[in-house]
Amino acid sequence: MKIITGAEFDGYWKNQAAASRDETVEAAVKEIIAAVRSEGDAAVRRYAARFDKSAPATPEIPAAAAKTAWEKLAAEDAKLAAALELAAGHIRLFSEKQKEQFAGFEYEIAPGLMTGQRIIPVQRAAVYAPGGRFPLISSVLMGVIPALCAGAGEVFLVSPPDEGGLPERRILAAAHLAGGGFPGRLRIFAIGGAQAVAALALGTETVPRADLIAGPGNRYVAAAKRLLYGEVGIDFVAGPTDVLIICGPAAGGADSSVQAAGFTAADMLAQAEHDPDARARALVPSRERAEAVSAALEQRLALLPTAETARASLEAGGLIIIYKDRDEAARIANAIAPEHLELQTADAESWIPLLKNYGSLFIGTMAVEALGDYSAGINHTLPTAGSARFTGGLSVRTFLKTVTTLRSSEGEGYEAARAAAEIIARAEGLAGHAESAALRKGGGQPGICA
Repeated sequence: MKIITGAEFDGYWKNQAAASRDETVEAAVKEIIAAVRSEGDAAVRRYAARFDKSAPATPEIPAAAAKTAWEKLAAEDAKLAAALELAAGHIRLFSEKQKEQFAGFEYEIAPGLMTGQRIIPVQRAAVYAPGGRFPLISSVLMGVIPALCAGAGEVFLVSPPDEGGLPERRILAAAHLAGGGFPGRLRIFAIGGAQAVAALALGTETVPRADLIAGPGNRYVAAAKRLLYGEVGIDFVAGPTDVLIICGPAAGGADSSVQAAGFTAADMLAQAEHDPDARARALVPSRERAEAVSAALEQRLALLPTAETARASLEAGGLIIIYKDRDEAARIANAIAPEHLELQTADAESWIPLLKNYGSLFIGTMAVEALGDYSAGINHTLPTAGSARFTGGLSVRTFLKTVTTLRSSEGEGYEAARAAAEIIARAEGLAGHAESAALRKGGGQPGICA
């Protein structure tokens, strides 16, 4: 496990090779997009046959199949069904609370100038739910529920098909649970990969064109979202998952120090087990704490079923940084801009004002990041690879558009703004703009459209 000091961090961080785009992946995705653009469903089926476990002739799945999947899950695994119901309820409550924060208004900014904003949901929102080694059941809830709570007219869930032509059965079950309170607004499609993103962005004979695509995916999905942005909206381009844990001094005694190191190691491994490209990092206050965390990682790896993946991740990019004081730790944390930022400190609240860049903040040792991943109600689709410097995670807001309005009537405020617009337009050399403003002087005269 690599251990460095805060003084060494800047040089280490600068010398990290920037994650360059994989030209092979990008070339393959461009080929897929071009084929779907020109051939529609035929191209989607061709790439499904090549990359997925099956290639359904008709990708849309009837709602009854999701209902059946849920009933079967509830009968076979009541504990999982109950856990999913609890998580869905929390996500729905949190999403509804988020929606309350976005409101329209009108405000008379000056006499005769009534400015305003409206909050309008996208009409067609798509949510991608990965299949693969670890089908992300929770991502269905995290994407579909906020989209529906935002008021999207239709929500399309897409996920790769299994051998029988359906998405993984627990993903189907979660889809029924997520859409249960919104009858008729959720449609499900068994398509995956870059071909799914292209089909949603462009529209095909059987796949409707979406206004926005959200949700995590592999490198091909991420590349397709990036390349098609502009033709379709996206939440953001997600990369490998990461966590940064800020550790404070142990409360006291050897036992306390060992327990604190164990918490840190467990949470680092929870990220590392995702993928060899996942990044788990910790900021610790002493060399002794760094060594304790490193030892705890080794002990836990010996018992972890996903140890092979987790070890590969830690060897590739795991990092423990020893900080000298709070200011240095906060500076490093803001530079890393982690997807998940944990505060495993006794005085966690006092750290919060110093921390500016993160996807989601977990305050205190008990706020384990796994709760955010699954059941607390906050979203787990978050900015990665430092993009928390400029964006937040998936939320109700992702599916909302803030648009502005203007009402005008005669008044001194209106006339002042009209004259200013005319002057600025002439300064920019845009005579047409200036003339359209000048025509309104004194109320204007009826034109040919009157």
